Amino acid sequence: MGYDPRFFWFHLQSFWISLLIMIISVFTITKALRFPLIQKPKKPKLPPGPKPWPIVGNLPEMLANKPAFRWIQKLMQEMNTEIACIRLGNAHVITITSPTIACEFLRKHDADFASRPISMSTHIVSSGYVTTALVPYGEQWKKMKKMVANHLFSPMKHQWLQDKRTEEADNLMFYIYNKCKNVNDRGLVNVRDVAQHYCGNVIRKMIFNARYFGKGRKNGGPGFEEAEHVDAIFMLLKYIYAFSISDYISWLSALDLDGHQSKLKKAMRIMNKYHDPIIEERIKQWNDGSKTDEEDLLDVMISLKDPLLTSKQIKAQIIELMMAVVDNPSNAIEWALAEMINQPELLQRATEELDNVVGKHRLVQESDIPKLNYVKACAREAFRLHPIVPFSVPHACMNDTMVANYLIPKGSHILLSRRGLGRNPKVWNEPHKFKPERHLKSDGSDVVLSQPNLKFITFSTGRRSCPGVTLGTTMTIMLFARLIHGFTWSAPPNVSSINLAESKDGTLLAESLVAVAKPRLAMELYHL
Repeated sequence: MGYDPRFFWFHLQSFWISLLIMIISVFTITKALRFPLIQKPKKPKLPPGPKPWPIVGNLPEMLANKPAFRWIQKLMQEMNTEIACIRLGNAHVITITSPTIACEFLRKHDADFASRPISMSTHIVSSGYVTTALVPYGEQWKKMKKMVANHLFSPMKHQWLQDKRTEEADNLMFYIYNKCKNVNDRGLVNVRDVAQHYCGNVIRKMIFNARYFGKGRKNGGPGFEEAEHVDAIFMLLKYIYAFSISDYISWLSALDLDGHQSKLKKAMRIMNKYHDPIIEERIKQWNDGSKTDEEDLLDVMISLKDPLLTSKQIKAQIIELMMAVVDNPSNAIEWALAEMINQPELLQRATEELDNVVGKHRLVQESDIPKLNYVKACAREAFRLHPIVPFSVPHACMNDTMVANYLIPKGSHILLSRRGLGRNPKVWNEPHKFKPERHLKSDGSDVVLSQPNLKFITFSTGRRSCPGVTLGTTMTIMLFARLIHGFTWSAPPNVSSINLAESKDGTLLAESLVAVAKPRLAMELYHL
């Protein structure tokens, strides 16, 4: 058999290919030994939470365990976590009970969480997002926030409106005094009713320069119109951000499966019924020149040139202001008084402070507030232990953001748990006990209601902070101080102590606080 040159070239080619493979292999191994393979970074994890179902997420569990806030609270306790991620529909709902993590959200990454979620309820209440607190981040929010802060709640405007607030604080005393003297009432006073209507009176006087929409009542109490108005405000507050199904699966909105939409629209009709005629008549007066002087906040909004507000914006903003003012003070004071009736030594200490600062020959005034540290400590403790709502107004995440080593996806809804923060056992000693002294400072310095480190929430903070902190503080302490200074309070006959149970579907007292009130000052101080 002869020599075939093709065979030679085949082996030569195979040799070089094998040699090349060996060289590449040696080079690769050497490089790997010198420079270990860089692993791809692990995808950041979401905060812990229940495993979601496809499409609907954890909506089935939420609907089966109402109210949602108690289900979330229980879930976080079972998971032993201070941050959780619950997927409702396509939304990641992030809940937080740790002040440290809460500060990371609203301080370190405040710019990323400065928006609000879009929802059925906020769209209705804000008339299509033309207001301030409920509006997503953008030019409309910036415009309205600046207007509210600079023109409605500035220090100068607060001082300008002081006489109107004092008038309603005086009317509060007159009304309770008449309840005490009414034989049919037997000295029993519904504190929730009194507190809510005091707040309603104050904001109506500040905005419309009127206590009553109708004729009112001679005893200083609300008429039918005012009662319907305040009930409508609390109806709006109950169903806004109320975990409505349509907030997470938008195409279900038309079905109104949970009935939230119809209740919100009914409450809005009541609000508009009372507000719109006043607003439209006032705009007409300014336009035709029959009114030229500012007497209240409605006048201020109408007369503004920069920014120039539309009728729609004025109407919607007034409703939002009403909602922002009436709930926090009235709830905190009802809870505080209930707790203190059950601990008479606390009530006695607050009364003694008021007598020392004010005396018994005049009524408490706003100028006394800086000196009432124990009274303010009692109010702070009520805000800590008994917040008006379970969660803060939600923030919306505008960018994928890392917080507490977890990924917070863009579009997530951020809920700071007001109950969880205020009752966190890592932060508070005996977190479920009402102990006002925990808020007193050893150096005797001024006690304030705000809590910037988010150990509990009184007023919102960060870019979406509440511009009405001064007003909220003033209304809360004036209401509280007038009640304690002007009257003695005790449980009704045949009742050993006030029932402090919470309502099943919220954080209010399960039963309105009804207590025996007796005047403790000179009779002439109660008369208008």
